[in-house]
Amino acid sequence: MVPPRRSWLSDQWDGQTVIDHEGPTPLYVQVAEAIQARIEAGDLLPNRPIPSENQLVQEYGVARGTARKAIQLLRERGMVVTVVGRGTYVAGTSSGQA
Repeated sequence: MVPPRRSWLSDQWDGQTVIDHEGPTPLYVQVAEAIQARIEAGDLLPNRPIPSENQLVQEYGVARGTARKAIQLLRERGMVVTVVGRGTYVAGTSSGQA
């Protein structure tokens, strides 16, 4: 297990954000589920940006490709939308637009 990393949501340590690098669940799924949990908890609000790929790499200790694949999974689940040249945003509650 990797120790908790500094959260991109605050200056405090986030002991709940732990990715199991040795477990059976793929890392990208774990990262996507962690972000989805933040969205569902209201920590990441509709039409607001999620952390960048670089921030996800630092937060979760994963490769950039893993972070990118996690974002793709969230897009497929309808949790986020990506605006080319601007970033990835939590999907809006009514229109689904960022």
